[in-house]
Amino acid sequence: MNTNHLPQVVQELFKNVQAGGDISVGDITQVFQNVNNLNDLDKPLSFPHNIPNSNTQKFVGRENELVLIHQHLQTSNHAVISAVEGMGGIGKTELATQYSLLHLFLNSYLGGICWLSATNQNLGLQIIQFCRTHLGLNPPDDFDVLLQVKWCWQRWREGTVLLVIDDVQNYSAIQPYLPPQLSQFRVLITTRLKLNLSGSLSLQILSESEALALLSELIGADKLTPKTAQAEELCQRLGYLPLALQLVSRYIKKRKISLAEMLKRLEAKGLDHPALVVDMNDPTWTLSITRGVEAAFALSWEVLSSAAQELGCLLSLFALAPIPWSLVESAAPEQYTEDLEDARIELEQLHLLQSEDNYYQLHQLIREFLKKKHNNLASGQQQVSHFCQTMIDVAQSIPERPIQEDIKKLKLDIPHLQEVAEHLVDVVSDETLYWPFLGLGKFYQGQGLYKLAEPWFKQCVLLLEQRLGDDHLDVATSFNNLALLYHFQGRYSEAETLFKKALALRQKLLGDDHPDVAQSFNNLAGLYNSQGRYSDAEPLYKKALALRQKLLGYDNPFVATIFNSLAGLYESQGRYSEAEPLFNQALSLRQKLLGDDHPHVADSFNNLTLLYYSQGRYSEAEPLFNQALSLRQKLLGDDHPHVADSFNNLALLYDFQGRYSKAEPLYKKALALRQKLLGDYHPHIADSFNNLAAFYYFQGKYSEAELLYQQALNILEQRLGVDHPNTITVRNNLEYLRNR
Repeated sequence: MNTNHLPQVVQELFKNVQAGGDISVGDITQVFQNVNNLNDLDKPLSFPHNIPNSNTQKFVGRENELVLIHQHLQTSNHAVISAVEGMGGIGKTELATQYSLLHLFLNSYLGGICWLSATNQNLGLQIIQFCRTHLGLNPPDDFDVLLQVKWCWQRWREGTVLLVIDDVQNYSAIQPYLPPQLSQFRVLITTRLKLNLSGSLSLQILSESEALALLSELIGADKLTPKTAQAEELCQRLGYLPLALQLVSRYIKKRKISLAEMLKRLEAKGLDHPALVVDMNDPTWTLSITRGVEAAFALSWEVLSSAAQELGCLLSLFALAPIPWSLVESAAPEQYTEDLEDARIELEQLHLLQSEDNYYQLHQLIREFLKKKHNNLASGQQQVSHFCQTMIDVAQSIPERPIQEDIKKLKLDIPHLQEVAEHLVDVVSDETLYWPFLGLGKFYQGQGLYKLAEPWFKQCVLLLEQRLGDDHLDVATSFNNLALLYHFQGRYSEAETLFKKALALRQKLLGDDHPDVAQSFNNLAGLYNSQGRYSDAEPLYKKALALRQKLLGYDNPFVATIFNSLAGLYESQGRYSEAEPLFNQALSLRQKLLGDDHPHVADSFNNLTLLYYSQGRYSEAEPLFNQALSLRQKLLGDDHPHVADSFNNLALLYDFQGRYSKAEPLYKKALALRQKLLGDYHPHIADSFNNLAAFYYFQGKYSEAELLYQQALNILEQRLGVDHPNTITVRNNLEYLRNR
């Protein structure tokens, strides 16, 4: 083969491979670094082939796949059939084209490379025409087409042959035309179908780095480098789909627009944007790019059954995230399980739906395509209603304090619940409107992820006030939920305003004798307790307790909560003899009602232990501290504010016992975890600074202690005010240190 027209590096690579080895990924990378497109090189005239023109300006990111295809095709001395499978626009045809061109120049297939289209015309006639044109074979005219094809197989020229059959939509239709098993043929199929052949290669989207490399080649590295973030966003917006990247890159170059402008235009029009559509009246299009992105997907859509089309539309309502199949079944209540599974298998077979274990996901652009189809679906509104109700059911199942088991079960549902909250609240009824936001807020707040919870609780307040007006119980509930979050964040003044609004509205709408009013008394009392306003807190706790017992009886988790809160108030005031029986009552009642493995039980262990610690009963405190820590880690995981509290409390105990080597790392773990979860200006951060400062002070590390005391004081003055007992204590500690 004459290789004078090849770049020198490529010539050497091909010579080395032909001398005795298989081409490697590194070799292929070097080839395409030195040649924009193998299609641009002069092809050997004497070699029988009909490889179509490539539709790419630069081939990037599929070097591994080229090696895998060759490995699949060389597994036997006899005929081998391999398939490149994948969704429309993924680059199956281009990959097969580049493989053919690469091995044309490598001289791998001495018997020729025959390219056939499974969709354009009769496959048998294409085979016969290739033999007549390229091999000089003329099968008898009195044979039917199938006999003529078999005649051609038997008389093909010597050497291994590559037979490419592009865009197979019905495998059984091409089987009669395949070459005999005991022959020199290697058959490469491209298809949207899942054929499950032994040599199948399921082609995936490009990785982000591969997509960026392709975009760089297509629009120029000079445009890409200073706008990397925008380039990454563009690749993500296009779902890392090669066809979409090529079409959009061409549009950018032609229009001479920025990446930011392109993103803006795509956001406005989605799949309808002209950049993703092929205009066949535009003479500047290369002939080999025959359809745009939506048109590529439409080919698969048209062969789906109506049931599969309906399922595809239902799936488009879900978020762009893994979808648990159980949610799909719940959102399609009128479908029989097996019929639904059959429809799902259709979508999978055409690579419109990706699967892993029992979770499913749509490609971003396919989801957009299916959403457009959903707009014209007769059952579309019913699907939306069922989907929203399914996600509201999920929201209602989220506990106030989700444990690790709950989080593991719920985490894949959360993006789809968020989809309802962000895009479908207009179709959610007034009666259930607050549930999507409450569910999301509880999920994050219960894990101590307060910053993630806040926007959902705030959005809930705004939306409910807008739709339901000011005098509605759900509005009062939304005030209460946001106030609780602010309390946990140490934002006490904001919390107090909302707690009072919730209480006033509940009293107005429900009267004084109602459990929700008791809840408001308890929450407001808890806030005052955190602020050191003990005289304000105690009567509210007692009112809440009396009202709860009157309305709900003694054996109730809420009664246990108020026992615990009131005991904590007494403990803060040094009223230990009053606190201890209440802590014990709360623990016993919680164990009775909730079982031993519950976060509230861990709280009771922790609080009772703090009481023992405050009284110097260290031998009783230590096992309970460890028990509380272990239970919290088991139920809540390692990254939770309550786990940080347990680290801090155990460190205090070790510190007072003189076990300093155990205390210091726990103080530091508590501080680091609190900073991670609560931010830099939470009272609990000040608590950690204060404790660690005292630890260093008693070891004579005065400069370290002074800095930490000052940091604690800054937070407490800002959050609790200058007259709060905790603020005064830290200020006194700092002054004592400076005057020592």
